[in-house]
Order: sequence, then structure tokens, then C-alpha cells
Amino acid sequence: MKKKGLASVVLAASMMLAACSGGTTQETTQAPETTAAPETEAETTEEAEAAGGTYEITAAGYGGEMQVTVTIADGAVTDIALGENHESKVVIDRAFPLIRERILEAGTPVVDSVSGATFSSYAVKWAVGQAMAEAGLEVEEITMATAGPEKEAVTLDDVETDIVVVGGGPAGLAAAITAKETNDAANIIVVEKMDILSGNGKFDMNFYDLINSEAQKAAGNEKWTVNQVENFIEAKSSAGDTPERVAVWAEQENQLDAWLRGMGVELDYNYSNMNHMAKEDQYAGEVIQEGMEKRAYELGLDIRTGTKGTDLVMEDGRCVGVTVTNNNNESYTIKAKNTIIATGGFCSSKELLAEYAPGYEVLNTSNQIGTTGDFVKVFEANGFKMEHMDNVRVFPSIIVPNRDLTGGADLDILVNKEGQRFIDETIETLERGTAIQAQTSGAAFMLTDGTGYDSFYRIRKHVDAGYFKQADTWEGLAEELGIDPAGLTETIEKFNAAAEAGENDELQGAPAARPFDAEGPYYGARIEAANHMTKGGVSCNEKAQVLYEDGTPVEGLYAAGEVTWQSGGYSQSVSFGREAGKQAATTLE
Repeated sequence: MKKKGLASVVLAASMMLAACSGGTTQETTQAPETTAAPETEAETTEEAEAAGGTYEITAAGYGGEMQVTVTIADGAVTDIALGENHESKVVIDRAFPLIRERILEAGTPVVDSVSGATFSSYAVKWAVGQAMAEAGLEVEEITMATAGPEKEAVTLDDVETDIVVVGGGPAGLAAAITAKETNDAANIIVVEKMDILSGNGKFDMNFYDLINSEAQKAAGNEKWTVNQVENFIEAKSSAGDTPERVAVWAEQENQLDAWLRGMGVELDYNYSNMNHMAKEDQYAGEVIQEGMEKRAYELGLDIRTGTKGTDLVMEDGRCVGVTVTNNNNESYTIKAKNTIIATGGFCSSKELLAEYAPGYEVLNTSNQIGTTGDFVKVFEANGFKMEHMDNVRVFPSIIVPNRDLTGGADLDILVNKEGQRFIDETIETLERGTAIQAQTSGAAFMLTDGTGYDSFYRIRKHVDAGYFKQADTWEGLAEELGIDPAGLTETIEKFNAAAEAGENDELQGAPAARPFDAEGPYYGARIEAANHMTKGGVSCNEKAQVLYEDGTPVEGLYAAGEVTWQSGGYSQSVSFGREAGKQAATTLE
């Protein structure tokens, strides 16, 4: 017996739920107080216990509609299957097995969501609750706040290991893998506070600053394949890192492509100097993350997700481990000969942003939700050197509401709801973010044309995914986006006239590269500027050792990635993760 139910959960400040049973549809502007069964379903306990069937539920996940099939037999949920969906693959592939296991084990959708996949988890839990209601089973209201029962706090015995890595993102995994490859006898524990591994790198299109790659060799990119280390050092000499760290960084980047390929990660598309994607139409981050996770498990690393590092254990100025608390509310100390911190930055902490980078706290973030600066105050309390804490990188355009990084077309402009441009589009700083917020409803729209669509993969991907509205005319696009058509038409005509005449653009101060296409299609999406990464953090030397305020190294403690001060980003995090792992493995007593 198969029963079909349609439910739509719009995850916004005001939720829209739609449920379909028996051919009727009911819509409300907020979540119902209870998820009740239709009147036509069984009402007695005996009938409910005998309830069964397969229910096809459509819920709205983070990326749009999500198809969930729920099997109920003898009054219990016996299976949950995920069908067509638009969730980020690198998230849902890791999160769905966990949320499915939790629900089946508990016999109810009243369980904790998978951290790092909150919206996707909620959609699955809601779908199961809807199926149970349609089967005549009792189930409490499922909301974003729904969680499993509170767990009693427990303190466990200490654990001992050779190396503990705190953080399971690109830097942490690179550190743990390299440590094990350097010293196979080493016992290594990796703790990650989220329920799934990987930091923000898994979403990145570009793996930049890579040299001596097979893709560069194939492209004849000689600057980065001949005398590439020297060229890299020269290019980064004024970036802000010490010369010693730049030299190590260069050597690591020189080896990185071969190391990644050794675990099956092939970055075969090189575009513009040191930038790399997996393929011309495939992001680098998802491939790198998959390869590093696979390698970490192959090496037999002790990986503990849902486990948050809370403090360092210091004895006579030396770090001898870290305290942790897991999802079961169990706290314990991991005693280690060497500790590596790779917990990311603090883009997701409004409080820390307001303290260290005042003004940036008003922006949303494109970074993953785990970037809450957990060890900032720990570092300060121990007298470690902190650098450039006010340095925040703003990404100019992320899509509202799903936060995907977008842009890159050869021509685009920003307009407000009145159809008017309001800022020089080349500005990619906090000024851009606050200018957008100052517009009507805080709304800004990025617009491009068919030539822009063809010019860059990221735009093509987002248009094809339905994140952009499209129309054959500017008036039609304005109506799709909620922009004043007359205002937009006037803006486009003025922009094109100036571009065709070679006159300076009134906002950018230089002639536009070209006018917009004379004919559609045209594309647009609501965007905002967002904090992409915090650049400041704890200071480290070229061996990735954490430094005290006087510049001396903290024995037994290393750090890598966005938790540290570094001038670069993704590949630099992996590079110094590898350096930290190598140093930690070779200095074991």
C-alpha cells in the first residue's frame, strides 16, 4: 500500500506548510501547533498500532523541495529513504544517514538534528512526523527547535593518545593524515564538534595558490611549473606572512597536487595562474573533502564527530592535551604528547566580530556555522599571541536566502527594488554590505545577461539550479524579482548608452567593458555581501607552532587554518595543516 502526502516547509521567519491528503491541500502561514492526523485516518489505539504503509512526503529543505519516503509497519517507522532533492551534495550525503539512523533508533522524529545540516535535518524530521500523522500515529509538533531528550552530564575517564587534532575541516584532516603518513606508529584522535566532517572548504569552487600541478603543466602555465617555488615566494613576499612561513608555504604548495592525487583527488582544471577546480564544471572543494575523508578512514584514524574541544590542558607552560564534551553530554580529557588546533575562525560569532572587528557583525556570513571562535578566549587566557583580529574578508555576493557564493560574470550590475544602481560594483568590502542593507527592504539584485551567463561556470551553475530568475526582457525580469520595471529599464538604457559611447560609468569611474546584450535572456538574483572568513587568529611560526606573546613557541601545541593568522585561505590551510601534522609526528617523545 502506498500513500502520497504533499508537505512543503518553507524555512524562513514565517513558515509556509502545505499538506496534501486525499487530494486536498491545506496551507497555513505558520507551523501548526500540532501535527495531527486527518480525520479520516484511524483514531483508536488498536488501529494506530496496526497502521502501516509507504508515505511519499515533499518537504522544503535548505535548497528547495526534498522528496522523503517513509515506511511505517505495525505502528512504527521502519525505513526512511531520501529521493530527489536540491540539498548540497557534500552536506546531505553525510547528514542523511545520520538523521535516518537517529529517527529509526528512537522510533520518533523527536531527535537532535545533525549539526552542520540543521535545515536538511528539520525537513527530514518534519516529513517523518507528517507521515506518522497521516498514518494515525501520535507525534508532537516538529519545529526547527525540536530536539531529543536532554542528556545527563557525565564525566568520563581521561583518554591518552600521541596526537589529538581539534577540528575536522581541511586543515585538521590534512594534519591528521600527514601525521599518520609521517609516523605510522602514532595514535591519533580527531575531534570535530559538528556531526559531519569538513569545514567551509567543501563548498569552495576554487583551490587557489597551488603550484607545480599536473593541470598547470598540461596548460603550459610555466610561471608556476618552472622556478615555481621562487616565483611563489616572490608573489607572496608582501602578503603579510613572515618570510620563513612563506618559504614553508611555498614548499608545501609545491608538493600539494601530488599529495592530493595520491589519495585520488584530481584537480584537472587550471584557470588563471594558481586557481584550480576539479573539472571545468566541478568545484574543487567537494572532491578534496571526499578524498581526504576517505584517506583519513583508510588510515584508521580515531575520528570522533559531535565532540567539541572546550579548553587546553597546560602544565608548566606546555600543552598536554585538550578537554572535550560530546553530544551525549559526556566530558573528558584527551591527554596528548602533541595537540593541533584547527577549529576555524569566528565569522559565525556576532559577539566576537563586534569585539575584534566592529562593524562586521551587521553582515551575515557565507562561512559554515561551526566558525564560532571557540578557542579565541582560550588562547588569550593562556597568553598566546593574537594577530590581525580585525581583518575580515567580505565576499561580495551570496545568494539570498541559501548563501551560495555567486558572481564572476564578465558583466553584472547591482540594483535596488526601485531598479536603481546605488554603489560602485567593484567595491567588495564592508561598505558594499552596509550599502545593500540601506536599500529598501535591505534588498539588492545582481543582474547579468546571456554573455555573462556564458562567461563563468559559477553563474551557469546557479542559473541552471534555479537560484536565478530569468526572462527574455528586462521588464519581465523586473517583475520576476519584484523590481520596479520602469526604473530598471531606465537604468539599463542609461548604462548601455554610456558603454556604447565609451563614456565613464557614473559609479565605477571608467568605461564599462561592454553594454548588455540587446536581446535576452537576462538573469538576476537577490544577493547580499557577507563575511566570508576571518583572517586574524593565533600566531604561529613556520613549523606551525603556536607562539606566546613574546614570540617563543608553546611546547606541544600547533595550529593551522583559519584559527590562525594567515594571509591566504583554503590551500594555505591545507599546507600548514600538513606542516603541523609533520612536525607533531616527528617530535613525539
